[in-house]
Amino acid sequence: MKKEIIEWIKAIIFALVIVGVLNVFITTTMVYSTSMYPTLIEKDLLILKKTNDIERGDIVSFVSDLKINQNDIDALNIIQKLKSKVGDKKSLIKRVIGLPGDSLLINDGKVYINGELYNEDYLNSITTGNVKIDKIPENKYFLMGDNRRVSLDSRSDLVGLVDKETIIGDVLVRIFPLNRIGVVE
Repeated sequence: MKKEIIEWIKAIIFALVIVGVLNVFITTTMVYSTSMYPTLIEKDLLILKKTNDIERGDIVSFVSDLKINQNDIDALNIIQKLKSKVGDKKSLIKRVIGLPGDSLLINDGKVYINGELYNEDYLNSITTGNVKIDKIPENKYFLMGDNRRVSLDSRSDLVGLVDKETIIGDVLVRIFPLNRIGVVE
């Protein structure tokens, strides 16, 4: 009996070490809005790679200055409700469009980076709003959702340019729903 208890303790400690190590390199998040449609849809469960190496086109999750409200809490599952409370900062998922040092212009539905038209073949809606940034500051990123008509992103003063230190990670794969499992691009 004593030997069996020791084996169980070893197995539990091993599992906790594995989970701890994995949490250093990866994390998970769920999609709660349509701002990244059609690339991501509501209830997609994603694995993110924690990284400081951010590239144009990456889909990243970041902590915004927007606050969680009661409607947001009501939409969460039981476990997420336990981890979140009204007034906490919201995590958002968006695509990296502008990098530090880039100039960016959004005009007449088109996005220009460093004076060149940026090809976004993943979009199914026009880019709304007009934005002009002469130079994105160091450690800042311009992020937009793929569903430009509904996305609250760097085009809005509520979100603005995103600090590198607030980026949680880069989306690697979708693990749920099972019929959409795979790499996210």
